This record gives sequence, C-alpha cells and structure tokens, in this order.
Amino acid sequence: MNETQLSNNESRITMAHGGGGIQSQELIQGIFASHFSNPILNAMGDAAIVEIPRTYLAYTTDSYVVKPIFFPGGDIGKLAVCGTVNDLAVSGARAIYMTAGFIIEEGFEFKQLESIVASMATVARACGIMIVAGDTKVVEKGNCDGIFINTSGIGQLFVKQAMTSSRIETGDVIIINGSIADHGMAIMSAREGLSMDTSIESDCAPLNSLAEHLSAAVPNIKFMRDATRGGLATVLCEAVGENNFGIEIDESKIPLKEGTAAACELLGIDPLYVANEGKLVAVVPADSAEVALATMQSHPQGKESEIIGCVTEDNVGKVNLITTIGSRRLITMLSGEQLPRIC
Repeated sequence: MNETQLSNNESRITMAHGGGGIQSQELIQGIFASHFSNPILNAMGDAAIVEIPRTYLAYTTDSYVVKPIFFPGGDIGKLAVCGTVNDLAVSGARAIYMTAGFIIEEGFEFKQLESIVASMATVARACGIMIVAGDTKVVEKGNCDGIFINTSGIGQLFVKQAMTSSRIETGDVIIINGSIADHGMAIMSAREGLSMDTSIESDCAPLNSLAEHLSAAVPNIKFMRDATRGGLATVLCEAVGENNFGIEIDESKIPLKEGTAAACELLGIDPLYVANEGKLVAVVPADSAEVALATMQSHPQGKESEIIGCVTEDNVGKVNLITTIGSRRLITMLSGEQLPRIC
C-alpha cells in the first residue's frame, strides 16, 4: 500500500475510516480493492452481480474472532478464507464467490490490516474463489478486539448426491487426512506464551482440492466434515446423532504430533475435542476404503491420512474409543467452551 493514499500519512484506523467519506474511500481503494481486485468487485455496487450456471449451490456464512489474530501457521485472514472454502468443500461444493465484512477497532494499525488482507487475497487466488463484495465498519477503541471478519461463500456442487449422516451404514470406514489438534494448540501456545521444545503450527489450510480429488475417486462417499470447533470427537458425535448405528475408533490410529500431544497434556486438554482448521473426516464404504486412503495420501493435504475407525451395529447412537491399552472409552459431545476465541 502506498502511504500517500492515506490522509496525513496515517498509520492507524480512525473512526473517520468508518464514516463513509474520503477516509473510507481511501481505506477501500488503498487496501481492500488493491488486493481483492476483480471485475465483479471493481464495479463497486451495493451488491455484486454474479453469473452462476444452472446448478445446485452450497451457501455458507461464518465469523472469525480468533485471538491472537496472527498465530504460528496463519492469521485471521487466512483462517477466514480457508474456513469458508472448507465449509463448502466438505459439502461437496467448489467455492466460486465469497464476501468479507470487516469490523475494525479504532487505532488498529494499517500495516497489520494490509497483512491480513494480503493473506486473504493469496489464499483466495490459490483456491480459485473470488471475493466479490464486502463491508467495513470501524468501532470505538475498546469495543472490538482488533479486528473481526465475517464471510459468506457460494459454491457449485461437484457431487451428485448430498453427503449426509443419514447415508452412513454399518461397515463403513472412517478416514481423517492427518494429525489432529494442531490449530487449537498453536493458538493456545501463542496466547499463553507456552515454551515448548517442539514448535506447534496451525494446520490452517484449504481443503477444496483434497475434497474434490477424493470425491472424484470415490463417488459413493457417504459423509464429509471439517473438524473445526469441538474437534474430531464432535464431528463423530454429530454423525451418530439419532441414526441407527454406532462408531468405533482406534486411538492408536489417530494421527497426533508429539509437540501437540505434549501441549494438550500440559494444559489438561483432550486432543479429540481441540479445533482443527485443515482436517476433514470422511466416511466411505468398506469396499472403497483402500482407494479412498490411497487417493488422500497421494494429495499434499492428505499425506498423513489414516483409517481411524468404522461404523458398527453395536452401541447404537454412541461413539466408542479403543484406547492404546485396549480399554473402551465413551466419547460424548463437548459440553461448554473448551478453548474460546479459537477461530
């Protein structure tokens, strides 16, 4: 960003930047438009006019309030785009358009804002999604913790049949694309200033390519979710729901990095419930399991993929964990907020 575009060479957000006047236009043109530029956004209308072929669409919305806003492996901007893209991807949709609304605290540094916006632009381009509309509001100092981002995303379905838990059947196999709990522990380590022998980085990453790759190889995939807040345990508990089956997972098969495991133990947190931002859980028929696993492991986002469990006719409505010592443990839905401000 060229500093001459800012009135009086300002380096921080002021209330005037949210007032709709000259400073607002300088902010929009100097940071947002310069990074997100595309023909649809550049029209600068009150609504984006987009062209969508006759097809089924997926539509999602989310808000991002992570603290700290810059963390090992990412920032709130990368998180916002990846989160939007991933929600569409695990629904079987190719992300095409998204919007971004920014609530910014008075006094927030332009340098940090531009870093966040540039991060969003980089990930969006890599994912093939266009940021076609947005909004900016500035609130008084103390009324917002730096910056919050709200997004909406639209995607075009690449699957022929919706992936829902109602399609899961006894004998189906459960696969995850890599180590769990890295995002949540990276945030907590940065937030609490924990000193670990092994650095922990968030797994924040787009899953669109992996999801589409997997769906093409295994068209009869039953169910797919990204394991964000509430972690792997919550995804599995939601999958069981009121359905007429149980789920059994093997603790020894669940990927977990040494540093992440140490941080969880130090803080007394169960990694099964910790948020991820680059992990998907897939349920596939048993006769497609090896193809699904090989397909995932051949993709950059799925090199550490593992089959972690199966769907059973026993323990209907429950998720059971076979521990490393051979005992059984009932996995229930998370109660309360384990890690606030994680995404």
